Amino acid sequence: MHVEHFSYDNKSVRLFALATVFWGIVGTIVGLHMALQLIFPELNFGISQTTFGRLRPLHTNAVIFAFVGNGIFMGLYYSLQRLCKARMFSDLLSKLHFWGWQLIIVLAAVTLVYGFTTSKEYAELEWPIDILITVVWVIFGINMMGTIIKRRERHMYVAIWFYIATVVTVAVLHIVNSIEVPVSFWKSYPVYAGVQDALVQWWYGHNAVAFFLTTPYLGLMYYFLPKAANRPVYSYRLSIIHFWSLIFLYIWAGPHHLLYSALPDWAQSLGTVFSIMLIAPSWGGMINGLLTLRGAWDKVREDPVLKFMVVAITAYGMSTFEGPMLSLKNFNALAHFTDWIIAHVHVGALGWNGFLTFGILYWLIPKLYNTQLYSKKLANFHFWTGLLGIVFYASAMYWSGLTQSLMWKQFTPEGVLQYPNFLETALQIVPMYSIRAFGGTLFIVGLCVMGYNLYKTAKQGTFMADEPVSAPALIKEKTAFSKALGHTWLEGKPVLFTMLSLVAILIGGIVEIIPTYLIKTNIPTISSVQPYTPLELEGRDLYIREGCVGCHSQLVRPFRSETERYGEYSKAGEYVYDHPFLWGSKRTGPDLHRLGGKYPNVWHYNHMLDPRTMSPGSLMPPYPWLIEDDLDYSTIANKITALRSIGVPYPEGFEQNAAAILEQQAKEIAADLKNSGTPVAPNKEIIALIAYLQRLGTDIKKQNSETR
Repeated sequence: MHVEHFSYDNKSVRLFALATVFWGIVGTIVGLHMALQLIFPELNFGISQTTFGRLRPLHTNAVIFAFVGNGIFMGLYYSLQRLCKARMFSDLLSKLHFWGWQLIIVLAAVTLVYGFTTSKEYAELEWPIDILITVVWVIFGINMMGTIIKRRERHMYVAIWFYIATVVTVAVLHIVNSIEVPVSFWKSYPVYAGVQDALVQWWYGHNAVAFFLTTPYLGLMYYFLPKAANRPVYSYRLSIIHFWSLIFLYIWAGPHHLLYSALPDWAQSLGTVFSIMLIAPSWGGMINGLLTLRGAWDKVREDPVLKFMVVAITAYGMSTFEGPMLSLKNFNALAHFTDWIIAHVHVGALGWNGFLTFGILYWLIPKLYNTQLYSKKLANFHFWTGLLGIVFYASAMYWSGLTQSLMWKQFTPEGVLQYPNFLETALQIVPMYSIRAFGGTLFIVGLCVMGYNLYKTAKQGTFMADEPVSAPALIKEKTAFSKALGHTWLEGKPVLFTMLSLVAILIGGIVEIIPTYLIKTNIPTISSVQPYTPLELEGRDLYIREGCVGCHSQLVRPFRSETERYGEYSKAGEYVYDHPFLWGSKRTGPDLHRLGGKYPNVWHYNHMLDPRTMSPGSLMPPYPWLIEDDLDYSTIANKITALRSIGVPYPEGFEQNAAAILEQQAKEIAADLKNSGTPVAPNKEIIALIAYLQRLGTDIKKQNSETR
């Protein structure tokens, strides 16, 4: 048997490891700053780039794509080479992948704080960066698949199955959700509108959690846990069931984010049914991981690496039980739009992704530097501070969420809302926000201690950039047809395996998304609903720029408590010209879908200048730049043209008069403000934002008055 000599590329692994630690610290510090702003709103220091609305997408993108993303690539580049007994397909592609991904992260950080955003959760980046993401992901895919194809091991180990599913599914999700019409270099509109946009976005959003935060980390679990424990995976058969059922079922579950919304009931029900079914494969993976440690619990007590991994897998089990529970309508009615969801996602992000990443780093860095971990005591200190941080964080947010929901829904014996002012609820939970900030601080302290421990570990060892190794070449063998029906045979066919994975994840998306376009009754139209005026459109884009959707929903659900507080529940036909949809996923402030006409123009002016003058004790920061800055409407004609191209019925030639129409409406609002004792130039941004806010919900009011 011919033995071939080659080497593993450890340079790329080290680069991704360094980036993981760095972005982990940066992303969590941004999160802590945001948490503190909900206690002390003045901590944005009066700077537009540091408001909660602009930092929120920066925080989520930094944690998901910078910290977890680099963690995925670190673990994958290390494990894939050893599972395939082959160096990565191309050193050049590895370098392009690393530096391309870091460029994406830096561009995201800069553009998001300056307000260049699509506002679509976990997909906020504008179209030039979307294209760059596609290019870098293709580079990564080619590098990974090329390595698998040239492998020296006949069968693909279970970790590789999850890597393959990740690559193909993330590509599909990103491309479908990012179809948009550019207006300028940093502005675009999605081709989907309203309900359709909401469905596509949460098909993407939920499955970004599934196929970026879950499947690659399951692959890492299947490799690094047995390595750290020095034990084989508990059950090969269970891993097969786990993999195929998980990737097939997960893709259907997105609509459970839109229960009680304007989404058609059949789509909501599908999301619920498949979410409940997801418990089985998710817990199958958790059980497979934990039972791998059978007989090794004494080692778990001594080894910080295994401690991190056990908590990570347990957090995965908790999150994947809670997710299906939240898809039940009665549970969803209690928890949705509250801090309960914040607790839920952070148990997954900090516990599952964070702790598994930490365990891998503590195991991996000593291997790369051919040494022992510098200090087990520091690693144990990190474990306990991190765990306590998660406990403080999650318990505070669960309590806060429950408080919010019960107060929102509470009626007096006379049948009126007991807490009609939303601010009463917001102020009640500020102590919980303080506890959350304390928990986040503990978590960050642990992260910094880990950084120091790993640095000292590297200093005492010797890094081997190219690790020499030898293995026999893979000999092609013909397999009898009778033996070609088992999963073992499929594990030797990476291209076929990839195609079958693609088919498995496409079915759910096709069944859920296509009918909303083909069946008109899914989205009944409302005759009184008209496109936004040019000034309202500019105001809506300012609302998006400032990240208002991060705190305010625009979706009144059909609950008595919500219709009493906000007005008539929201209809699908009201959103047909909304590119993008702005339903939101969290209410830090009240819902705004019926805001139009509720307050005079001067109220909105004063509220944006200093929210506390209108709502004493408000947690919202002031927005003085909206009053000071001139409105740039130089691209309004391009915006009208772009929206017409995707179905908004602006008449031909309207774009030529759009600026004049905008100016006329702005003068009317400015005149009203002047009459109220607040002179404002009609070309200020605040005028456009007021126009948009005063439009919200008024179309349905026209429909009702015409009916009467």
